[in-house]
Amino acid sequence: MIDRRIKFRHIQCFVEIAQERSLKLAADKLNLTQPAISKTLKELEETIGATLMSRSRAGISLTPQGKMFLHFAQISLASLQQGLDGVVDAGEEARATLTVGALPSVSGSFLPAAIREFRDLAPAVMLKILDGPHGYLIERLRLGEIDLVIGRLGRPVTMEGVSFTQLYSERVEFVVRADHPLLEAPDIKRIVDWPVLYPPEGSAIRPLVERYLIANGVAEIPNRIETVSGAFGRIYTRQSDAVWIISSGVVRNETADGDLIRLPFESDITKGPIGLMTRPDAQPSPAEQVFRLAVQTAIENLELSS
Repeated sequence: MIDRRIKFRHIQCFVEIAQERSLKLAADKLNLTQPAISKTLKELEETIGATLMSRSRAGISLTPQGKMFLHFAQISLASLQQGLDGVVDAGEEARATLTVGALPSVSGSFLPAAIREFRDLAPAVMLKILDGPHGYLIERLRLGEIDLVIGRLGRPVTMEGVSFTQLYSERVEFVVRADHPLLEAPDIKRIVDWPVLYPPEGSAIRPLVERYLIANGVAEIPNRIETVSGAFGRIYTRQSDAVWIISSGVVRNETADGDLIRLPFESDITKGPIGLMTRPDAQPSPAEQVFRLAVQTAIENLELSS
């Protein structure tokens, strides 16, 4: 039996503190005083008989017991919200919905694993996945048509009014089919001898690629196809002599299987953050909180975090 001394306010306060990593910020969001929220956390820890959070000048951090408790606390809040939604709808069958915008850099990387984890944690939530270029998804986010976008951080001008939470970093790769002639004598200046699949204007990696190529003496690529289509890129690159310039996450599976080969170019300068993009004024729903947990679990399992 659950200890009757544990109340909803204890769970709510704990989850909010864990997300904000600050007693003050959590208290502000819940319209409580800092002493009140601190007392609530202390009551919860005393009831459970374990220290859930440690406090330092850097802020609040979860203990191992706190991380475990947070996992189930978020699930409990999500389940409660789904139950409340059902009551409000007066008996009508209702499902919570979460709409996620996925950029190519994550669709072929950890997102499938995150979705599997999320389905296990919140099977009743209707999940919608939208893909597309960075500008399109960010605009849908601003309009409230998408709950969050996950992928590579865009240029500053495209990120105005958007909150970004970094998950890990990845670099841009130059990939070709197996047995490509360039593999015999890799030289970045020679990519102009073949068709190049190139990031289009407005894509998150375009400025990084342009700077990288100029720094390596490649000023212009006349024979290029500009695209963000992962489906097209995977097939066309395997069936031609094209060189595909793309974020490593997009071709993670293909390079692991040997269907596509990374050219041995030093491209660490193109590294950029991958993360979650949300509206800063939007409160995360219980479904979104569980989705964030599923994303973090998938990234840790794939050892992508950095």
